[in-house]
Amino acid sequence: MGKTAICPGSFDPITIGHLDIIRRSSLIFDKVIVVVMTNYHKQNKYTFTLEERMTLIQKCIGDLPNVTVDYDDGLLAAYAKRKQADVIVKGLRAVSDFEDEFLQALTNKTLNPDVETVFMAASAENMFMSSSMIKQVCSLGGDIDAFLPLPVRSEIIARLKAAT
Repeated sequence: MGKTAICPGSFDPITIGHLDIIRRSSLIFDKVIVVVMTNYHKQNKYTFTLEERMTLIQKCIGDLPNVTVDYDDGLLAAYAKRKQADVIVKGLRAVSDFEDEFLQALTNKTLNPDVETVFMAASAENMFMSSSMIKQVCSLGGDIDAFLPLPVRSEIIARLKAAT
């Protein structure tokens, strides 16, 4: 049996940076589950519904046969146990991401000793990228083409224009 990795996130929306981590993970692990999680700090501030976020991810990973999309609104460690995942892959953009991600990794390891967290450095061109920043640039009329996969661009532009 091969190694299963989980790439968790809220993906509101999925960015080129997210997709880069997912693609690179798919080259290392036999199976990758992109799991859309509930971020309780953002719970009432999502731009896209859960179903829309999952659909957008599906549109972006169609060429990755070992990658699937799922959702969960519970603890990541419990989800990993249910899915018998070996690894949680977390992308790091900067040193500022590390402290929070490290604490989450320690918590997940305590809750599920069978899962490891692997930190994957963002590619240099994606180091500054976040969904929040992209939504801000878009809502102010900036060009977001370099930040989002093609299937997501028109969706985010339409959604943010409708909100103004």
